[in-house]
Amino acid sequence: MSEQTQQTKPGVVIVGAGMAGVQTAVALREQGFTGPVTLLGAEPHQPYDRPPLSKAVLLGKAEDSAFDVDFEGLDIELRLGTEVTGLRHAARELDTGAGPVPYGALVLATGARPLTLPGTEGVPGVHLLRTLDDAARLRPVLAAAPATVVVGAGWIGAEFATAARAAGCAVTVVEAADRVLAGALPAEVTAPMAHWYAEAGAELITGAKVAGVEEGRVRLADGRELAAGAVVVGIGARPATDWLAGTGVDLGPDGSVTADAHLRTTLPGVYAVGDCSSFPSARYGARLLVHHWDNALQGPRAVAANILAGEPVRAYDPVPYFWSEQFGRFVQYAGHHAGADALLWRGDPGGAGWSVCWLRDGALVAVLAVGRPRDLAQGRKLIESGVRLDPARVADPAVPLKSATA
Repeated sequence: MSEQTQQTKPGVVIVGAGMAGVQTAVALREQGFTGPVTLLGAEPHQPYDRPPLSKAVLLGKAEDSAFDVDFEGLDIELRLGTEVTGLRHAARELDTGAGPVPYGALVLATGARPLTLPGTEGVPGVHLLRTLDDAARLRPVLAAAPATVVVGAGWIGAEFATAARAAGCAVTVVEAADRVLAGALPAEVTAPMAHWYAEAGAELITGAKVAGVEEGRVRLADGRELAAGAVVVGIGARPATDWLAGTGVDLGPDGSVTADAHLRTTLPGVYAVGDCSSFPSARYGARLLVHHWDNALQGPRAVAANILAGEPVRAYDPVPYFWSEQFGRFVQYAGHHAGADALLWRGDPGGAGWSVCWLRDGALVAVLAVGRPRDLAQGRKLIESGVRLDPARVADPAVPLKSATA
């Protein structure tokens, strides 16, 4: 495509200034797009990275986590504090509080919103942790080291409990399911992870539903009451797509935009990427909704390539990856273990470093690594290659995974 042709193309508008939106804008420039690029962000802050919010920013070790991107130098128009409320595709326009915004190509990168605990709206001392403002409100609270109740023992709940303990808070984690990470990993894998809470000095209560939250206390369904100078809710997130209802963009039961293999939506010229979008994986034979940082980094490159070409030239079928820092451990996961027919341990789950490998028909489909980054790095490449492995060698922690081929 010639530069002259690109200059006459309508501009690209990106809704959402989180990781997925910013990386889409950057990828467009890196891949040679010279037309207008407009990035719309609902928050007033310079675009920032979210993982540090539950770590350095929350603990006062960093003021923010702004992306190191020269938007002006890249000729990316950044419109902050601009919430998009509607999409009229026939007119190729977005509705915003500042008036309509026309687009040639449109990228939906609105991310996800944290789920709230019913009945807690407006209750003093109840917090979510999703935005920079959330972290700013929580930082002085933690500094005062109150008794803290964390609702939810998923990834974010564990990370917040870790930060609260580091701040000197007494921490109780309440989980409605009968175990930690119930929606993410099998029970046998999460069993050793449950012990991390007590080791860190946090109390873990599973199989307990919250009946109500009042200022200073949390009431459980079994009648127990927990003192709570602060309550942090970490019970999951849902794609921020409510504003797309009735626009012609198909949404799934989970609220995600149902993108195709090239991250196109059901409207021509409209793409979706990151936490707000699901995509079909040929690798796993399933539609995946991945609420993790790496997905928001990798997907934009495919979107940018397809926008530049004006046709589907790059399918998106990654090996999903994420990490979590909790209770002094570095936890990494790659792949998708649903559909696996074998689960193999590498190392002692009671020790400092161990891994779990999932195989299907002899090939690695997922790996969880705790303090074993080489297992993760090598396992990720093996998943991509689809090579068959020797189960006995996989199960031997002394054998490098890359040497466990059949």
